Amino acid sequence: MRRLRVKRYLFTGLLTFLPLWVTWLVFKFVFGLLAGIGAPAVGALVVAAGRVSPALGEALNRGWLLSVLALVLTLLALYLLGWLATRVIGQRLLEAFDGLLARIPLVQTIYGGTKKLMAVLQQKPSGVQRVVLIDFPRQGMKVVGFVTRVMTEEGTGREMAAVYIPTTPNPTGGYLEVVPVDELTPTDWTMDQAMAFIISGGAVAPDTLPASPALPPHQDRA
Repeated sequence: MRRLRVKRYLFTGLLTFLPLWVTWLVFKFVFGLLAGIGAPAVGALVVAAGRVSPALGEALNRGWLLSVLALVLTLLALYLLGWLATRVIGQRLLEAFDGLLARIPLVQTIYGGTKKLMAVLQQKPSGVQRVVLIDFPRQGMKVVGFVTRVMTEEGTGREMAAVYIPTTPNPTGGYLEVVPVDELTPTDWTMDQAMAFIISGGAVAPDTLPASPALPPHQDRA
């Protein structure tokens, strides 16, 4: 009985700890990403402060404090960038910046593709539901994907959807699949619901899932 009690307590402790651990991993990733953006600027400011006041520079030169200052600086910069993007002069500056990047082939490919993806995910889809389920990595196994574009296949005229499949619990990485539209399983999920499902590893999910579309008679799922 004592051994069973120990196993039960260990299992209960593990189930209690896992949500905290996943939350910490996601927070750590986002915190590190944002702090890393502002780290060079904060480092330069601390060096400048150290030249003016060695005591102040020494007080600020702490690992955790530098990370917090870098995070605050990044959030402030993002807020100002968002505010500027909503103003006419800011939109003109961003257009000029886009034009400058368009002259750099490799940079334009990465920057332009990422910008188009963000714009697509923010807009409501027309004709095809944005959040779908598809068979991946094999038939019978479903994953959540985001439809980013619908194309027409030459010769057959079939509609093909480009579907981005994010990974769990970090949705910034993933796969890109081209899937026939008639093989997509549409959902009524919002982007927020789908992201919560992915980040939580399926813990935050509806009680039911939409049924898979019926395949034409000549296709076999077996």
